[in-house]
Amino acid sequence: MYNEWSMNNVANAPVDLRDRTFDFAIEVIRFARPYQRDPLAKPIINQLIRSSSSIGANFVEAKNASSKKDFRNKVFISKKEASETLYWLKLAGEFSDSPELTSLQKGCQEIILILQRIITPLKH
Repeated sequence: MYNEWSMNNVANAPVDLRDRTFDFAIEVIRFARPYQRDPLAKPIINQLIRSSSSIGANFVEAKNASSKKDFRNKVFISKKEASETLYWLKLAGEFSDSPELTSLQKGCQEIILILQRIITPLKH
């Protein structure tokens, strides 16, 4: 067994992480909607939506991994997308001082830490 997050157990992984990454992407979309017409914000918002929705998509894809290495890679990609999302969320601070933005940044950081906890035992 790889650990409690082994590729065989991702299908049975706490639904909470799959739901959490999905809900997080929805929250980002809702946050971003009012800024879509702002020419300064638009490129940042587009990247933010892409990276935030990719976190969960890659985590869900890990359940179909063909090997331990493939599983780790998919989860690692999910973590990379979460790190990129945090970057875009920080940039969004240039056009938004919404408390929702602070909450999204905190939630994203928590997802990064969870994903790192899954990856760390799989290094060997």
